[in-house]
Amino acid sequence: MRLPITPYKVKKAFLYWKHFGTKEFMNHLLDRMEPEEVPYGPWFMQHRATEDVLKRQRIHPITGGPMISVIVPAYRTPEKFLQQMIESVKEQSYENWELIIADAGASLPKEGKKKDKKRSVEEVVSETASEDKRIRYIPLEENYGIAENTNRALAEAAGSYVAFLDHDDLIEPDALYEIASAAVEGADLIYTDEDKITSDRSKYFQPHFKPEFNLDLLRSNNYITHFLAVKKSLADECGGFDPSMSGAQDHDFIFRCAERAKKIKRIPRVLYHWRTHETSTADNPMSKTYAYEAGMRAIRGNLERMGHEGTVEALQDFGFYRVRYPVKGNPRVSVIIPNKDQKDALMSCVDSLLDTGYPNLEIIIVENGSSERATYEYYKKLSDTEGVRLVRWKKTFNYSAINNYGVGFAKGEYLLFLNNDVRGSISTDWLTEMLGVCQREDVGAVGARLYYPDNRIQSAGIVIGIGGVAGSMFVDLPRGRSGYMHKSAIMQDMSAVTAACMMVKREAFEKAGGFTEELAVAFNDVDLCLKIGECGYRIVYDPFAELYHDESRTRGPEDTPEKVRRFQNEIEYFRTHYLDLLKEGDPNYNPNLSLKKWNYSLKV
Repeated sequence: MRLPITPYKVKKAFLYWKHFGTKEFMNHLLDRMEPEEVPYGPWFMQHRATEDVLKRQRIHPITGGPMISVIVPAYRTPEKFLQQMIESVKEQSYENWELIIADAGASLPKEGKKKDKKRSVEEVVSETASEDKRIRYIPLEENYGIAENTNRALAEAAGSYVAFLDHDDLIEPDALYEIASAAVEGADLIYTDEDKITSDRSKYFQPHFKPEFNLDLLRSNNYITHFLAVKKSLADECGGFDPSMSGAQDHDFIFRCAERAKKIKRIPRVLYHWRTHETSTADNPMSKTYAYEAGMRAIRGNLERMGHEGTVEALQDFGFYRVRYPVKGNPRVSVIIPNKDQKDALMSCVDSLLDTGYPNLEIIIVENGSSERATYEYYKKLSDTEGVRLVRWKKTFNYSAINNYGVGFAKGEYLLFLNNDVRGSISTDWLTEMLGVCQREDVGAVGARLYYPDNRIQSAGIVIGIGGVAGSMFVDLPRGRSGYMHKSAIMQDMSAVTAACMMVKREAFEKAGGFTEELAVAFNDVDLCLKIGECGYRIVYDPFAELYHDESRTRGPEDTPEKVRRFQNEIEYFRTHYLDLLKEGDPNYNPNLSLKKWNYSLKV
């Protein structure tokens, strides 16, 4: 959807150009101008709750549903926006709620309020409250700041759950019904999908479809934001909002609640509309640059409380962050490289490893049926290189078995599975970048961002269900572009990463039982990641470890009867063992998104 060009938007574009520079500005512009494969506006109208659904929800209320206190800090809110926000709450199909509006402008001089000849927050809310006793007006003695204003309203809440709504935004009529349903199921932190809406409410755009709770994504960006609901006792236990975190008070609050929550629930429905206007953060992130410093402090606080060492820095994209996890000590990393001929590729791969300068590295090359003289001449040369070892696999090709065999010779605490056609010429710190993440006690495996030689993405993490089984994301996206919600360029938890370049904690590898040897060629890395996840570890996609993968764009046709049979057997194995996951959907993805595309486009 194209929004009209205005002088304000031209000015904003100029400011962004100054901030990013020409190259990055053009990349961001290309991301924004990417045509919608499925137009969002009509899609949303088809997927929102119908009048029949809302009627049924009103006739059949939720048994044992909690009172939900909707908290709204207000300050000189335009009358029209305020009225529309209140109406969106009054239209809820779920009726056990209260709306608490804390007015930070209540102490302003009367003439200051009247200069625009529009009604004050007090007048609008008081009139509405006289008609609906569930609406409460809380005048504040002064403007204490967004965090403390919210805390003042929070202290007045009578509900067992509290939900947070900005004074100029809107919620869908079934929003509180969905929140209450999740509350009855025992969730104590609940959030929904959201989108943006123009000031005149004529257009819905930029939907944000979110995964289940994703710690590393939350450390990269406050992806939860709206619509957030929390059990009141949990909010109180966490101490409410921290005034020192102004601008990122919600990010900090979410971290602290998530750290203590017993059950976090995502509702994959667009139930919140973030209104855009010229001073809103939704439309102009540069309007609150101070918030990004607070965001870094919020992430640092989470790292400290969870005992994770790391430094936080703001990325060029406003509201997005990078955490650098330092390498602790000097643990041995064992690199397993299966190889058959391809001497030049192998040489580039080994040189890339040696160029990292990591001192405690062992490289185990698993020779599997090479026939070219140049390959054996290179092996002889490598025999004089410290830390490099050649072992032989004499059976038929089986990627899983070959890697398991190589691990049998490894002495490292960390295992790096690496294809012989992967090379790290983009930077030399990719190995320590991955190792720092993998050293976290909660992480079992880390995957890199891989590019084809022409600088288009080959893999940026794997989503279960893509293409019917599993597939890499952002394939063919040009380097420099970050894709949907910058997801190709920020660290996040995923269900799987490609073993073309995957570091695994040895302890996690052994608990998971290694690679499944029934999967000789396909899906073995996905299967290993899922088994590691079942052991309680995170699988992390780390885009700051960037390498080239010289793999051809196609594997070649699976056209022999033996290959076709093998591939079908591997698909059947995966579907049999992960049937529930395929039915329920990847928790690190969203059911509103396509499984036929790999660019986070909408499901038709």
